[in-house]
Amino acid sequence: MPEISKVAVLDDYQGVALTYADWPSLPGNPQITVFQEPFADPSAVVESLAPFDVVVAMRERTRFPAEVLRRLPNLRLLVTTGMVNAAIDVAAARELGVTVTGTRSAGQPTVELTWALILALARHIPAEDQRIRDGGWQSTVGADLGGQRLGVIGLGRIGSAVAHIGVAFGMDVMAWSANLDPKHARSLGTTPVSKDELLAAADVVTVHLKLSERSQGLIGERELALMKPTALLINSSRGPIIDEDALLRALHENRIGGAGLDVYATEPLPADSPWRTAPRTVLTPHLGYVSDKTYTTFFSDAVEDIRAFAADRPVREISE
Repeated sequence: MPEISKVAVLDDYQGVALTYADWPSLPGNPQITVFQEPFADPSAVVESLAPFDVVVAMRERTRFPAEVLRRLPNLRLLVTTGMVNAAIDVAAARELGVTVTGTRSAGQPTVELTWALILALARHIPAEDQRIRDGGWQSTVGADLGGQRLGVIGLGRIGSAVAHIGVAFGMDVMAWSANLDPKHARSLGTTPVSKDELLAAADVVTVHLKLSERSQGLIGERELALMKPTALLINSSRGPIIDEDALLRALHENRIGGAGLDVYATEPLPADSPWRTAPRTVLTPHLGYVSDKTYTTFFSDAVEDIRAFAADRPVREISE
């Protein structure tokens, strides 16, 4: 039976990980160390995690490429929240004898945050909230969603749920993805269209794709130029799907109505990031999956993965 002695819990920004699961139930009473701050670079990852035989990673906040994994000779179990993590070289881990496991996850919190961004942007909620606090009153006129066109890019589990809510709002919902099933799209009350048709017609465009070589930079200068100057762009998937430089230019040049972003190419955002002063934006710090129920699932499953590994029982091993 593998003995667990040192467990690292990474990127616990809020300092709450130990409150969401029964960590004391781990066999052998291992030492548990929580890292709240992100690591500066790969060398810092190696230096900090070298003593640990188990690491619990929060989504893709810390990268584990092959060169980092090779420099962690004590590592035997790497647990990631969720069952997919593009920041981990799973093949390299397997070659090095490191077991990589995952946890269950839910898409609903991201769906809810997507609509929070849409509504906040359309009705200028952050600006009006601040105006009230500053002693003012009404200063903006919000956009109506009912009767407008919603363009959903990516009609998987999350995109389908977002589209369903758009229909409930009385929006004309369109959808596109590279492998879109038109029958599935129509069953949701959405119209399958080409990407260019969607971008040109939609009043709100929302992105729900996995990050891959095919999706990286999917929305760039050309795509933004197709959009209405009043259109809103929402991204709660992954930052690199949108060309950030192109989007910043479009915002500063008033070629797009606004952007609601939960994800960025670099996270956490640097203090001098141009996003911090970008006009007509509503920004959240990658909160899509950050909810009470999600954290309970993530950390409870992580503890169960460690217990199963220590007992030499089957684990939720993730594929490449």
